[in-house]
Amino acid sequence: MTHEILTSEEMAKADLLAIERGVAGLELMECAGKAVADSAAQMCRRDDLILIVCGPGNNGGDGFVAARLLREQGWSVTVLCLKPPAALRGDAASAFASMPGEWQEISALEDFGGALGSAGLVIDALFGAGLDRPLSGLAADIVGAVNAAEVPVLSVDLPSGLNGTTGRVASDDASQGCAIEADATVTFFRKKPGHLLCPGRDLCGTVFLADIGIPEEVLEEIGSGLWENGPGVWLETWKPPSVSGHKYGRGHAVVFSGGATTSGAARLSAMAALRSGAGLVTMASPPSAILVNACHLTAVMLKSIRAPNGGGGEDREESEGGCGVDALLKDERLNAFLLGPGFGVGERARTYVHAILDAGRQLVLDADGLTSFAEDPEDLFTVIRQGHVLSERVGEGEGDTVLTPHDGEFSRLFPRLADLPKLQRVREAALLSGAVVVLKGADTVIAAPDGRAVINSNGSPWLATAGTGDVLAGIICGLLAQRVPAFEAACMAVWLHGAAASSFGPGLIAEDLAGELPAVFRQLLARGPE
Repeated sequence: MTHEILTSEEMAKADLLAIERGVAGLELMECAGKAVADSAAQMCRRDDLILIVCGPGNNGGDGFVAARLLREQGWSVTVLCLKPPAALRGDAASAFASMPGEWQEISALEDFGGALGSAGLVIDALFGAGLDRPLSGLAADIVGAVNAAEVPVLSVDLPSGLNGTTGRVASDDASQGCAIEADATVTFFRKKPGHLLCPGRDLCGTVFLADIGIPEEVLEEIGSGLWENGPGVWLETWKPPSVSGHKYGRGHAVVFSGGATTSGAARLSAMAALRSGAGLVTMASPPSAILVNACHLTAVMLKSIRAPNGGGGEDREESEGGCGVDALLKDERLNAFLLGPGFGVGERARTYVHAILDAGRQLVLDADGLTSFAEDPEDLFTVIRQGHVLSERVGEGEGDTVLTPHDGEFSRLFPRLADLPKLQRVREAALLSGAVVVLKGADTVIAAPDGRAVINSNGSPWLATAGTGDVLAGIICGLLAQRVPAFEAACMAVWLHGAAASSFGPGLIAEDLAGELPAVFRQLLARGPE
């Protein structure tokens, strides 16, 4: 099962398409309000007062339905309205008219403080996905008061003040804005990017997804091309080893090493490529690093490779002995390459990248490999696009490139995109570069040049330690070697990376991640697609 994500605009379209198919808007609101009431009942004790703060739109309407249902079940409920009932329209007005019991309009913050002080749970039904401006005035004051109180908060659809498409707090030139800090959020039909992208991920708390009767077929008409990362996105593209298979059928990955004192990062990558299932892994090492790499590696093979054109400067000593990168590329069995971790920044990296992509091979470019093109990103993008043209001649799946920047590396490669919301900037970067782009972080986003994108949600705080990015790059390379398509390989690797970190838990260091992958694969095979 895949888990599509809809932007706020796409969710509004889903509502309209459901209504066109005969589902009444009030019926959708009724189901949404029931989901809110059910979640609220799980978050507080029977003798608690539930305070529902309702805005003037459909979010407020969901709150009125929840109030009616909770009162019918015997809960003590106080309803506060930001606007008078005369300001309500459509389904929200109907929901208010059907709500029994008292309510109160909030005309000043003083009207709110007393009710807040006696509440056991606050239901935030002020503003949802339709909000396109920062909160101000009384609404902002209410949000500040709720956040300052030690009372659990359940938000309807999204925490008020959060942009559902960007995951950012709504703001403008005049205001930084503010947003509810919820303990839990109930949303409907499909999650929005704001539920998964930071800081929205933290502001939402635990997210409950409710079915409110929107037909599944509307997704085909919307065609969002955006998913929450999980096995349903990529598992069918990965083929576990067969009984009759052999190591050569599982691909041969090559990881380029840096010099003797910077070779550890590449070893992390090489072991991860092997653990992720590549049949063979070779580390292409400068002669000066051969011995140190040989002391640490067993199943990973070593190949001495000299600097291009005899080397120069720091590469001169390393150029004695070994083969050149062109000779390495003559072996067509070597089908996936990784360059960057601990490699060094400069002309040598750029020359290797050109050679690999000119040969139509798959490449993961990370760390120093990315920074080597910071002065001339278009040079990288041009050779990637040329590699795609060649890949159409040498076979499907060849020539795909995966870029794995963190925020700093991304800003150097894509300076004009750096200030855009995360999802938008990664999609535009993939289109601009012609590569699959993995923008790493707590809310890693992966995008393909054709517009497909994934937001990862299983990242672990234990990954915030040196070397874990090198492991991720190695996993991607290992999956590419097994002929998993580039976009799916990147998505699968990011998910495996997060799952391995969570499986190991406290005390994790980068060296632990590859060894944790077998347990994650066992669990993955046991449960199948989500």
